[in-house]
Amino acid sequence: MNELVARDARAFFHQHGSSPCLGALRRAEGIWLEDTEGQRFIDLHGNTVHHLGHGNRELIAALKRQLDELAFAPRRFTNEPAVLLAEALLARWPGAPAKVLFATGGSDAIEIALKLARVATGRQDTISLEGSYHGHGFGAFGLSQAEPDPRLGDFLPGRHHVAPYWLEGGPERMLANMARVFARSPGIAAVIAEPMRSNCRVPPPGLWAQVRRLCDAHGALLIFDEIPSGLGKTGRFFAFEHFGAVPDAVVLGKSLGGGMVPIAAVIADARLNVAPELELGHYTHEKNPLTTRAALTTLEIIARDGLVERARDVGARLVAGVAEIAERVQAVVGARGLGLLLAVQFAPRCDAERVVEACFSEGLSTTTKGANAIGLSLPLTVTDAEADEVLARLEVVGRRF
Repeated sequence: MNELVARDARAFFHQHGSSPCLGALRRAEGIWLEDTEGQRFIDLHGNTVHHLGHGNRELIAALKRQLDELAFAPRRFTNEPAVLLAEALLARWPGAPAKVLFATGGSDAIEIALKLARVATGRQDTISLEGSYHGHGFGAFGLSQAEPDPRLGDFLPGRHHVAPYWLEGGPERMLANMARVFARSPGIAAVIAEPMRSNCRVPPPGLWAQVRRLCDAHGALLIFDEIPSGLGKTGRFFAFEHFGAVPDAVVLGKSLGGGMVPIAAVIADARLNVAPELELGHYTHEKNPLTTRAALTTLEIIARDGLVERARDVGARLVAGVAEIAERVQAVVGARGLGLLLAVQFAPRCDAERVVEACFSEGLSTTTKGANAIGLSLPLTVTDAEADEVLARLEVVGRRF
């Protein structure tokens, strides 16, 4: 075992998906990861933070300048990067006038959105999709699973889970389940969901518009979690722009910090600004000038370089390329998703864990996206040549099965 990995395993609590680690990195740049043994991998996962690619030099320079100018601001004081970031996000919002709050991570931002829903509606219950993922706080994680591990104890009460749209017959079951919950539970404050689950299953047309109508009919809010899917990843700035339904609030995170610093945001209808006496998002680094500078610079680069459109176009190139591979390689079925939030589907006989292992041996770092699928998530800055290199390596992997 790599010595650094061994030291990591001795120092950190062990938990699924992170410790013990697979390896140790010494460099990350663009689409590439390089470990301490000198092996290089194309990053098809990136924890969905690498919209700008790893180690974006322009962002690093902006952070260095900000460190020299103003590195921290107590939350009772504002600062220019924080205000500019808020204004930039609000300028992209397609709904009614809105306001923002910042947090240090997506899970915290989800909890802010829940607090807003509670104080605005006077209710406490939620509806979410079984098998979703909204973070690891006791409020956020409880939204993801109806029955988390019993060793963790009780989560927030009033959680109603419905069938997710991505299972067979799911859209119809989901809507029927929601209608039943609304009918028997008058205390629903909000429906919270990822507009497109990060398993890259695309919802059918009209689904979220119907959910929007249900929420409106019952006086509940609609909250979209775009922590993995927002900021252009799907070929639209907000993923919900694909689906004909504007939420009352959206949560952004992960890539908002440019893959370098942790920051998340809640953008919500200004009509929810009804509890100024409460501390709904009281975080030490709420308006940190360094994290907000990172996010502001990320937005500027996305807009200036047309990266939302780039995600749409390269995503189409990858989907077409995988389809061509599927014609030659029986193990490969095709690609699903939107923009650059994609998954490659393999034949039922191909276990996803084994496919991931084969990908690593071909210099592709990825993760499972279901029983027979793997992630194909690249930065918005990926070049055509790099996309073609990924396709070539995927074909080699497919031929092993």
